[in-house]
Amino acid sequence: MPKPSLLILLALSVCSPLRSAERKTPGPEWLEWSDAIFARANQENRFVLLDLGAVWCHWCHVMEEDTYSDPKVLELLRARYLTVRVDQDSRPDLSNRYEDYGWPATIVFAADGSEIVKRRGFIPPGEMASMLQAIIDDPSPGPSVTPEKPVTASREASLAAALREELQKNFLEGYDEKEGSWGTVQKFLDWDNVERCLTLARGGDERALRMATQTLEAQRALIDPIWGGVYQYSTDGDWKHPHFEKIIQMQAENLRVYALAYAQLGREADLASARLIQRYLRDFLTSPEGAFYTSQDADLVPGEHAGEYFALDDKARRKQGIPRIDKNIYARENGWAINALVELSAATVDAAALKDAVRAAEWICAQRALPGGGFRHGESGPGYLGDTLGMGRAFLRLYAVTAERKWLDRASAACAYIAANFKAEAGFPSAQVDPMAIVKARPQFEENALLARFANLLSRYTGNAAQRGVAEHALKYLAAPEVAATRRSAVGGVLSADAELAVAPLHIVVVGAKTDPAARALFAVASRYPVVYRQLEWLDRGEKDAPKIDVQFPELKEAAAYVCSATACSPPISDARQFSERVDKFTKRKKEP
Repeated sequence: MPKPSLLILLALSVCSPLRSAERKTPGPEWLEWSDAIFARANQENRFVLLDLGAVWCHWCHVMEEDTYSDPKVLELLRARYLTVRVDQDSRPDLSNRYEDYGWPATIVFAADGSEIVKRRGFIPPGEMASMLQAIIDDPSPGPSVTPEKPVTASREASLAAALREELQKNFLEGYDEKEGSWGTVQKFLDWDNVERCLTLARGGDERALRMATQTLEAQRALIDPIWGGVYQYSTDGDWKHPHFEKIIQMQAENLRVYALAYAQLGREADLASARLIQRYLRDFLTSPEGAFYTSQDADLVPGEHAGEYFALDDKARRKQGIPRIDKNIYARENGWAINALVELSAATVDAAALKDAVRAAEWICAQRALPGGGFRHGESGPGYLGDTLGMGRAFLRLYAVTAERKWLDRASAACAYIAANFKAEAGFPSAQVDPMAIVKARPQFEENALLARFANLLSRYTGNAAQRGVAEHALKYLAAPEVAATRRSAVGGVLSADAELAVAPLHIVVVGAKTDPAARALFAVASRYPVVYRQLEWLDRGEKDAPKIDVQFPELKEAAAYVCSATACSPPISDARQFSERVDKFTKRKKEP
């Protein structure tokens, strides 16, 4: 969301491949993806067919059963093709590269790695056989393959005024006033856009408030009332035709945004929605070790639509069985979940949510860490940008609600690892830069927007210019017109990044001993204060690793909180009950970034 990006969610057919062992008839020989596959293709005069899917939903099951068991399709594949199957959740580099095509994505390469055909969604057997034969007859690239245009990053770490105006226009005009949310085909909660609306609403933007609340209300139709959790999206331009897969990114980002909305608007319905998602994470996607699984399938029986199943109550569902859960544990996905649980704990002072977040973070640190501050994706193999970025964001959020220095140090190490391993001439690609790779990773929009926001806020805590440089490099990529202008209305993330890099965050400092109940109360209420872009710190003068803050606060007999701008700090706030009112008064609720 990406993460699998929002473009993945907009795919017309979203589906999941079966394992060969589950097939009724022998299918193609599925090989592993690597550069070596192209060397073999060259030696054997073959093409390479990549079947890129996911393990959590419907149409890839259908394609597996129908298309890849068809005799003519199998004959052509075995004669002239090497067939490669990849679970897109396991390879964020390929997922991000081909996200526009949804799942299943079918990509056919020549032996030199050049693309011949890129197809979206389910391909019926006859159509697949015709395509395979046509490629054999004429391997020229088809109309789905267009030359890649190199991106020239902007010289400035900000959006040009005309581009910013265009994106804001797209943001507003892309909103569906009738149904809510953005777009008119698939319906889901665009978390970056809703978060942007909540920020604008705090500045008095009534239209943004209406857009956020209408979308949050409509999205409740996609929350499973029995088990909790969020279905991926609804088709047909309304909220009544859900795709039933439950992907952890959807759970995490919905949970995070509902928690943000509850903190800002105080609506119990938003808290109830967050709790339903939290319950689903706990009951279905939490491993015995406390880390989080990846997804739950939409189908109880692969390839059979499960609408009737999900209409049942708990007892009736369990009598039939439970859809398959993908028990892979990825660092990126856990970063998303940890960040969401921390947001919920901040909004509600939920000690259990924070405990679950810390438990998962410690497990990922123990089991997925790489030397130098990075994280591998799964049990073995490399790490991707999303893994280290996801965990870095989670660490920074943990620091903001615990004031434990180790989390800030881990966030800084993650940022340094990203700078050392992923920086390209334009932006930060999803995989480490490898000039020799045949199919190269690309920078992905949402990842670079999140990286710009993460590295910028981190630099505000640390004063580290290199971290600010990472943020600016990411935003320069996003600010290239050929990048930002292609996003239509899904631009909340880049608008937030652009706004945040231009100003300092709301800076709140609690001064007092961490053993002092009054200081703890102030820190808790400061954690709940509903501003996304904020820097929250706890200055306990008795600690050896107390944060270095360029303000000399007076020595008071009682704990106090201060709100600081670039040029001034508020008078001390000692009564937690008055905190929000005093902060609102000091900031005058001015329009936020």
